[in-house]
Amino acid sequence: MRHHVMLTVLAVVSAVAFAARASAQAAATSSAGPIVVHAPGISWADGPPSLPRGAQFALLEGNPAEAVPLTLRLKFPPNYRVPPHWHAVLEHVTVLSGTLNVGMGEQPTYSGGTALSASSYAVMPQKMVHYAWTGSDGVVFQLHSVGPWSITYVNPKDDPRQARP
Repeated sequence: MRHHVMLTVLAVVSAVAFAARASAQAAATSSAGPIVVHAPGISWADGPPSLPRGAQFALLEGNPAEAVPLTLRLKFPPNYRVPPHWHAVLEHVTVLSGTLNVGMGEQPTYSGGTALSASSYAVMPQKMVHYAWTGSDGVVFQLHSVGPWSITYVNPKDDPRQARP
């Protein structure tokens, strides 16, 4: 129970840090009128802290810590892995370039699975355990959801937000 409470606290703290960093990048909010983002104007940042090092992101709309629609772009470098995890909310993914490989279940094989190449679209139901990896080209994809967005790793030791000794 105490471990679960600690993970919840870490998740909330990470979400707030992610939202604070990302909100500075948001082009606008939905209620402010249309949002137009041109690719050359996207400002990429390291993180978010809930993903293994090497990922980059750009928040295009919304605030991941709030119950509002959100859109982000993510870049994963070549040979990148995200261990088994799940999200509390529905997640829509559109691959823009490269290939995002997705496997299901708590035991990653990082082989087989479903390869999502450029222009592919996938929807991950809430709390579906999955893992992801890239090949030699990496991937850029767009994630759409409604917050609050979070990621919970099946194995707490895989969570990059965990303090390391």
